[in-house]
Amino acid sequence: MESSSIRTCDGKLLYLACPYSHPSAEVKQQRFEIANKVAAKLMREGYNVFSPISHTHSIAIVGGLPEDWEFWEKYDRMFLGMTSELWVIRIDGWYESKGVRAEMVVAVELKIPIRFCDENGEEVTAW
Repeated sequence: MESSSIRTCDGKLLYLACPYSHPSAEVKQQRFEIANKVAAKLMREGYNVFSPISHTHSIAIVGGLPEDWEFWEKYDRMFLGMTSELWVIRIDGWYESKGVRAEMVVAVELKIPIRFCDENGEEVTAW
């Protein structure tokens, strides 16, 4: 990749939101893998990325932690407060996700710009 094609966030932190909770462990694993793939792509492009699903999925499974917004809200709010942009991965369940919607509300409260991407990390419109 040529350096001229690398987009950067000028040393700022990007928060990558993705739906996670689902009755199916297989769906949760797929969502985890999509979050990792998108985070890796954005990191290759020069972004500094915090992906809560990527950073906590394994901890939650091994530690038997809850996966609901009520448990993770304090943690996610702290990281959102340090970010310059919120990116939402638009995959099945993104719009219905209580966590993603809450992250978007917090971003609006903190005046953090919200952008959307598909499961390949390509920017898309919200709808």
